[in-house]
Amino acid sequence: MSADFLFWMLTIAQILLALAIAATALRIIRGPRAQDRILSLDALYVNAMMMVVIFGIKTGTTTYFEVALIIGILGFVGTVALAKFLMRGEVIE
Repeated sequence: MSADFLFWMLTIAQILLALAIAATALRIIRGPRAQDRILSLDALYVNAMMMVVIFGIKTGTTTYFEVALIIGILGFVGTVALAKFLMRGEVIE
């Protein structure tokens, strides 16, 4: 696989992920219910995590992979906390 091909495929992936981030941000703003907003927030952090991973591949730096791991962990905890809040009305019992 040539370096030029890899560069262009990573660039196309970044553009498509940027479009996916814009679509999920639109769903967060216009979501009819809170459940839709939480689901799109979950998709937003996954897309952002993938954007950071692709940037790490493009630059060849391993630090971005650790940042993506932190984004994934914080996004999961945030989604669970918001879902629990919607179900029970409180996060901490």
